[in-house]
Amino acid sequence: MVMTVELQAPAAAATPQTASQPWATRLARPLLGLLLPLSLALAWEFAVWAGWSNGRLVPPPSKVFTTIAELARSGELTRHVATTLSRVGVGFGLGVAAGTLLGGICGYWGLARRLVDPTIQALRAIPSIAWVPLFILWLGIFETSKVALIAVGVFFPVYLGLTGAILSVDRKIVEVGRIFRLSGPAMIRRILLPAVLPAYVVSLRVGLGLGWMFVVAAEFMGASEGLGYLLIDGQQLGKPAQIVAAIVIFAIIGKATDWLLEIATAPMLRWQDSFARQSGAA
Repeated sequence: MVMTVELQAPAAAATPQTASQPWATRLARPLLGLLLPLSLALAWEFAVWAGWSNGRLVPPPSKVFTTIAELARSGELTRHVATTLSRVGVGFGLGVAAGTLLGGICGYWGLARRLVDPTIQALRAIPSIAWVPLFILWLGIFETSKVALIAVGVFFPVYLGLTGAILSVDRKIVEVGRIFRLSGPAMIRRILLPAVLPAYVVSLRVGLGLGWMFVVAAEFMGASEGLGYLLIDGQQLGKPAQIVAAIVIFAIIGKATDWLLEIATAPMLRWQDSFARQSGAA
């Protein structure tokens, strides 16, 4: 007697989970993230409307949006946003380039790590505001010093993330590459690069967030344009609505740029079989 066993793959494995999800479900996920801030805004608006607060120091959302609309109508908002975006963009590019170069060298080459890494770690402990007088002295109060300060803020998380990712690559995977006699460039391209990409993308997002934080300190250095200037101007003239409006714009643009960076790097991580893809959390 011959017994045969027929094995069938689960139906769910035949098609990707994301392909079977309706478009409404995929659209509801980003909208769900707006639930908390919108609820808090409506609650504060109701508190001011009910007279529980006068809304003088913390203006209600309606007044903040009115301020944003006035800035947009006058053309000031476009000018300030464009100036801040250009500073963050240039500083982010320079910081990523330097952090990637030094992080890759120090992560791959032990001698360079022993020579350079202690100094970089010491510089990383310096508060961001401590660089301001030095950059003003070296580079003046114009764009160069502001971009340099942003680049410093972006450099450290990118360097640290890439170096740590290279050092944490599984030794057994590297040994397999050596068994197959991969050359140095081939080892980097086929072994190290796929292994470090997830952590590197996270370090890019952290660096971008710090770039938005550092641009505020940069625009405190005698700037006449930018969202940081709006903050200082609102403080000096006693305009809390303008201060909150600038903070809200910072939050919106910062989240938008982080989302764009996440989308841009998603194709590089498509090979991952991660928990987020399995559970539909992504």
